[in-house]
Amino acid sequence: MIAKQESAIWAAKYFATSGKGEYEMSRIGKTPISIPTSVEVAIDGANVEVKGPKGSLNQVLPEGISITHENESLVVHRENDERQSKALHGLTRSLINNMVIGVTEGYSKQLELVGVGYRAALKGKILNLQLGFSHDINFDIPEGIKIAVEKQTTIKISGVDKQQVGMVVS
Repeated sequence: MIAKQESAIWAAKYFATSGKGEYEMSRIGKTPISIPTSVEVAIDGANVEVKGPKGSLNQVLPEGISITHENESLVVHRENDERQSKALHGLTRSLINNMVIGVTEGYSKQLELVGVGYRAALKGKILNLQLGFSHDINFDIPEGIKIAVEKQTTIKISGVDKQQVGMVVS
């Protein structure tokens, strides 16, 4: 019984509540996504395509989620207030917003190799890494990713897709 009371106190402290005292999910999904003038958005049923100066990205909307183009912004809607729908509502809004940012500004990460004898070099579409093993590691650069070796120990990875940049970095 004490554990339930402690968890209720913790939840009341850290989660947004309505006037009824019910716990709600975040309100990320309700925020409209502003679209810059250089970006074109095409909505075709459950498929959303965002085109901008740096490229284009596609996203398939989950079931129960819809999107509308109002003025210079996109608004994500959900069919019902079930827990799964609320979670997908915020997720979809974040993914579409990341697409808009990606095609306008792009995403980049910088890695630094720290270690004696650690080096990186570009050889065409292959990143060659010398990381202290008995052999070199050759990494094929995926489509849509740009890698620049600024110094032998500094690698800059950039692209329009935030998820793809993160996967390559990891």
